Amino acid sequence: MQVIETLAEGLKREIKVVVPAKDMEVKLNERLADVKDKVRINGFRPGKVPAAHLRKVYGKSIMADLVNEIVREQPTAILAERGEKSATQPEIAMTEDKDEAEQILAAQKDFEFTLSYEVLPPIELKSNKGIKITREVVDISEDEVNEQVLKVAESARSYETKKGKAANGDRITMDYVGKVDGVAFDGGTDQGAELVLGSGRFIPGFEDQLVGTKAGDEKTITVTFPADYPAKNLAGQEATFDVTVKDVAAPADVEINDELAKKLGLESADRLKEIVRGQIESQYGSMTRQKVKRQILDQLDEMYKFETPASLVEAEYNGIWNQVANDLAQSGKTFEDEDTTEEKAREEYKKLAERRVRLGLVLSEIGEKAGVEVSEDEMQRAIYEQLRQYPGQEKQILDFFRSQPGAAASIRAPIFEEKVIDHLLTEIDVTDKKVTKEELLADEEGEASDKEAKKAAPKKKAAAKAEAAEGEEAAAPKKKAAPKKKASEESAE
Repeated sequence: MQVIETLAEGLKREIKVVVPAKDMEVKLNERLADVKDKVRINGFRPGKVPAAHLRKVYGKSIMADLVNEIVREQPTAILAERGEKSATQPEIAMTEDKDEAEQILAAQKDFEFTLSYEVLPPIELKSNKGIKITREVVDISEDEVNEQVLKVAESARSYETKKGKAANGDRITMDYVGKVDGVAFDGGTDQGAELVLGSGRFIPGFEDQLVGTKAGDEKTITVTFPADYPAKNLAGQEATFDVTVKDVAAPADVEINDELAKKLGLESADRLKEIVRGQIESQYGSMTRQKVKRQILDQLDEMYKFETPASLVEAEYNGIWNQVANDLAQSGKTFEDEDTTEEKAREEYKKLAERRVRLGLVLSEIGEKAGVEVSEDEMQRAIYEQLRQYPGQEKQILDFFRSQPGAAASIRAPIFEEKVIDHLLTEIDVTDKKVTKEELLADEEGEASDKEAKKAAPKKKAAAKAEAAEGEEAAAPKKKAAPKKKASEESAE
């Protein structure tokens, strides 16, 4: 077999592979000899079928199998021998001429095919000692915990029916029918709906018009759906709601005590506060981690500059762009609405895609050199979490992971990345800085990371989502809402 490099331009490679007809003939005869004693052909005793007849009956199918085996196995062996890693699955091209293919299957012509691929660039790792980051830390005050506990208590407060008119803070029970141009629309009808006036749950202006109503009142409310309302058929539309008030109830006083905790499924008020504190710590910890990771990625981005495989960049860019396009479609906005153009947006997101691919390759190399691995237990936990987020679809999700070669990689990639970040945190200079929660949660628009990308549309949605996943090249199935938690945990959130 001959292996001839026909293209070596940047990261692009093209290899011509030639398997001589005589070698194919030898392999064919070996296979025919192997099946000689196994086949049963009418008119011949077992093992006495002439080789010429065997070749006439089975030769073409055996040669087709040989061709498939070579195409399946040789690319991996060739890359290994060359010491190269392909960025994506190599493209394989062979003759499409029918007569030429017949000659190959008859071992009368050399079998030739080409491999086209991009190699992963060599990355010479640099010392991480120069990376310096600031880790923002928030001290959680007792007042903040008590404030959140109060919100939990308010969400679990009871209401008692009252006589007289509804005021802000009261809960009304109502039936309503929504109409646009006099015609009821899907999702605009409900019976026995409960609404706390002043909660802001309904369309702006809806709740205000119910203040002063009492049980038994019938009222037609006129409101205008916001221009960015998710349902396009309703966005910006004026609508009327025929409302029948069934009940008006006043809120009971809120007391944070063991009785409230037990109502939420907890043993005491202290336990409720402990859970709330833990949730606040988790929220702030997640934001701190995100900012720390961003600083690390920004500095790695400055440290490493090399050519990235175009195929990986294109795949990453397509994923980002599809997300941008979907967000624009859902919001009903255009690039002009976001003070940019499609051309500029594409240019900025291509830069973002290149950055993400480059950082992904750097993190992969760092992790490999450091011996970072994702254990089977970690994979199982991650898959279980996926299953938990698709209640009722567990079998389909498991089938997805079993049938899709890249599915497991989509789970492993983010775990691996986070473990590499953990490894880097043991080697770099980390300075803790006490900040307020407002400073921690402040918008990062002014930070150095991807300033240009933030100018592309839509700023608040697509860019934020795209940047949040930096370094992760694989995509998992979209998540659905997790199953309901027990009352105590759900309320505390």
